[in-house]
Amino acid sequence: MDNKHYDVCIIGAGPGGIFAAYELLKNEPKLKIAIFEAGNSLEKRHCPIDGVKVKSCAHCPTCAIMHGFGGAGAFSDGKYNITNQFGGNLHEYIGKSKAIQLMRYVDDINMHNGGEGSKLYSTASTSIKKLCLQNKLHLLDATVRHLGTDKNYVVLKNLYAKLKDSVDFYFNTPVRKILHEGKQFTLKTDTTSFSGDKCIVSVGRSGSKWMEQVCKELGIVTHSNRVDFGASFELPAEIFAHLTDELYESKIVYRTEKYNDLVRTFCMNPYGAVVAENTNGIVTVNGHSYSDPSKHTQNTNFALLVSKHFTEPFDDSNAYAESIARLSNMLGGGIIVQRFGDLTRGRRSTVARIEECFITPTLTATPGDLSLVIPKRILDGIIEMIYALDKIAPGTANDETLLYGVEVKFYNMEVEIDSNLETCHKGLYVIGDCSGVTHSLSHASASGIYVARKICGID
Repeated sequence: MDNKHYDVCIIGAGPGGIFAAYELLKNEPKLKIAIFEAGNSLEKRHCPIDGVKVKSCAHCPTCAIMHGFGGAGAFSDGKYNITNQFGGNLHEYIGKSKAIQLMRYVDDINMHNGGEGSKLYSTASTSIKKLCLQNKLHLLDATVRHLGTDKNYVVLKNLYAKLKDSVDFYFNTPVRKILHEGKQFTLKTDTTSFSGDKCIVSVGRSGSKWMEQVCKELGIVTHSNRVDFGASFELPAEIFAHLTDELYESKIVYRTEKYNDLVRTFCMNPYGAVVAENTNGIVTVNGHSYSDPSKHTQNTNFALLVSKHFTEPFDDSNAYAESIARLSNMLGGGIIVQRFGDLTRGRRSTVARIEECFITPTLTATPGDLSLVIPKRILDGIIEMIYALDKIAPGTANDETLLYGVEVKFYNMEVEIDSNLETCHKGLYVIGDCSGVTHSLSHASASGIYVARKICGID
C-alpha cells in the first residue's frame, strides 16, 4: 500500500489531539489532517462492567474507559479547571496569561458545542478558604466548569461531527513507531505507513510507556516525573454538600505533621460513582458524576493522593506505583474496598461489614485491607488528612466511609520541549498529558490549541 501523506499527523484522539485538529481547521481549512487512535470511535466505546453480569475488569484488548475518541477524559465527569495552580505546568512554557486565555477559549468552544447551561464555579470570595486555613488546610484557587459525564459526551459528539468530514480518522490503529526522515515524519502502524510534514503526539497518560520508547528511539531527552497515588473515598453526599454545592471541585492541600508530606484532594464527584479503569493492564479506581439529576447517586467520592518523585539510584516513579497497584490487584482480584473504621482498627473489611454499612457502594469491589498494599508513610498521611477534613466536613472520618484502592495517576516522563512545545526534531510536537507537562483536561486542550496556532503561524 502506498504511503499516504498528510500536512499534519496527530497521534491520539484525546483532548489535546481534538482541539489541535479543531484549531488547525478553523485557521487553515484546506490542511490535510489525520488522527490516529488506538481505541474506538466515541459511539463504540463501551465498558463491559455493569455491576451485575460483569462486576470487575474484563481486561479488554483496548480499555474503553482509557482509549478512544475523547481519550481517558471522555467518561470523566467533565471538569475543566481554569487555573495555573494545578492541572499542569503549561504556564511555565507559554506564560501564565496565555495559558489562562487558552483555557477560557477552550471553555468557549465547549459552551458552543453542547456545554451550554453547565455551571461555572469559582473559589473567589468564598468563606470556605478561611475555614480551611483555620484547620491547617489550603484551598487552591480555581474557576471550575463542570460539564458532567453526560454533557461531556455530548460536547465530544458534536466536536467529532465538526471534524469527521475534514479529518481522516484511523480508529483501532495504534502507531508503533515514528521515524524522522528528511523533512517529514513517517508513522508505522501494524498494517501500513503514513507520512506527514508535521506530527503532533498526544497519547495521554495511558501512552506513557509508548512515549518513553519513542523518545529513546528519536534521541529526545526526558526527565523523571512524579507519580500520584493513594485511595478513593466514598461517603454520603450530605457530608461534603456545603463544599460541593458552592465550589463543586474543592482542591484542598494538607501538610502532614508526621512526615511533612503534602496530601491533596483530587477529582471530587458530588452525587457520583466510583469506577474502575485499566491502564496498561493495571486496574485502578477513578470517579464519575453526571449533570443530569436523574443519574445522581446519594454519595460523593474523591481521591486523596500523595506525590512521589524518585531521582537516584532509582528514577522510575511509574514503575514504583505500578508495583503497588499490581499488589492491590493480586490481593483483591482487582479493586479493594475497606471501611475507614476497619482500617483504623487494623482489620480487614469483610463482605458482611460492607453489607451492614448505611452507605451503598457504587462500585463492586473486594473487601480487604489496604494497609497490606499502600506504603505506611502514604497511608499515615492519608489517615491524617481524613481527620483534618473531618474538622471542616464533620462525618468524613466516620467508620463507614469507604476507601477504594488503589488510585494512581501515572505521569509520563517529562519530555524536553521548547516554548513552542516542539521537540529537538523540528515539526514534532508533544502535547497533553503524555508530555509530562499537563495533567488535566483544560491544560491538555489548551496545549492543542497553542500548537495548532504555532503551526498556522499565529501567536
